[in-house]
Amino acid sequence: MVRDIIRASGHKNISAKHRSTFQITTEHDITKRADCIIAVSADKGVSSLSNKLKKAAKKDSVGITLTIIAGTRFEVVTGEGCNKLEFMDERDIVIRKSDFISERTLMINADKSAADLDRGLIANLKRPEDIVIIVEITD
Repeated sequence: MVRDIIRASGHKNISAKHRSTFQITTEHDITKRADCIIAVSADKGVSSLSNKLKKAAKKDSVGITLTIIAGTRFEVVTGEGCNKLEFMDERDIVIRKSDFISERTLMINADKSAADLDRGLIANLKRPEDIVIIVEITD
């Protein structure tokens, strides 16, 4: 198993309404229009994930699990890696329900978007508290 941990914060403007993606960003502030963002002030973008994790994720159809923990709530999101993942963006990490790939993409064919996340979790993500996101790949 390969694992990396992202530490981030919640924000009052998190709405998590986007139907095809969700995003974690290193940016400290967001507007209400940023309906895909679920965490801010992340300690890394997709390019800063461990080399071991990035290498493991670049295998077609490899399973990737992302666990989002905010307060007493958590949610597990599953998806896939792909040999075309680029891991180039320093600011953002994007999880996609589709198979679209950009320099910000960590996972494709995810089973959840921002809009699919538990609303109790979203309530916690709206608070300026610590959020832990665990990324795991089992080969």
